[in-house]
Amino acid sequence: MATPTQQSTSESAVAEEAEEKSVKEAAALSPKLIYEVIRRDGEEELARSKFSLMWSGIAAGMLISLSVLGEAILRTHLPDTPYRFLIENLGYSLGFLAVILSRMQLFTENTITTVLPVMHARTWHALGCMLRLWGIVLSANVVGAFAAAALFVFTPAIPGELMPAIEELSRHATGMTAGEGFWRAIPAGIIVALIVWMLPQADETAFFIILTFTWLIAAGDFTHIVAGSVEMAVLVLQGQLGFGPAVLGFFLPVLMGNIVGGTLIFTLVAWGQVRDDIEASEKV
Repeated sequence: MATPTQQSTSESAVAEEAEEKSVKEAAALSPKLIYEVIRRDGEEELARSKFSLMWSGIAAGMLISLSVLGEAILRTHLPDTPYRFLIENLGYSLGFLAVILSRMQLFTENTITTVLPVMHARTWHALGCMLRLWGIVLSANVVGAFAAAALFVFTPAIPGELMPAIEELSRHATGMTAGEGFWRAIPAGIIVALIVWMLPQADETAFFIILTFTWLIAAGDFTHIVAGSVEMAVLVLQGQLGFGPAVLGFFLPVLMGNIVGGTLIFTLVAWGQVRDDIEASEKV
């Protein structure tokens, strides 16, 4: 049987352990730990089968159409006021919330998630695996986007009063010049990569992080390749946009801008702040 002194010492040790745990949980993750979480997540994604990636990517392409639908609903039913633009763009966040919280394959997330393992391994094999995943996911996202657009255009699934707003949003998204679409895609790529970087320590705030920063993409009139593919597909299927202008004037410039923003800018900056720590730990 423990003496009062032993019991007091034991209770003190438990209290100190609980306090230490609370401090660790409250403390923000270091950049090195965030990097490690995302890198391991990227390695898991790179190891998935192509069929798993394909179906997840198709689902993401379909669900991202909720961004277009949500924005169209708010534009249709909100009164025409100077601040309507800021409110209706909250609808743009719906598709991203569905896709990211469901952990489906969205191409722009992979501009950081699957790049970190490549920068860690620095082998041609790792690069090839990353490009394979990019090709599968992007193609699947586009297939899903066209499937959702076909539902909008060819079936009565969407109320008729929403189609003018969907078409208006689609014409605006694809109506930029190729150069403008490229440059406006860079901030969108950075923002999506930033969301991925913040999520490991977000916990219960993940919903609000995704909501706020994807709203910023819409409110800032930036361009996103997957959500924009739904809008592009709507016009292509209606015959309002030719295949050539769709690919050369919208798809490729926006794709390159998202890659530049998500990979060449944000990911390299993120790698730069942890590189010395990572290399030092590898030498130990």
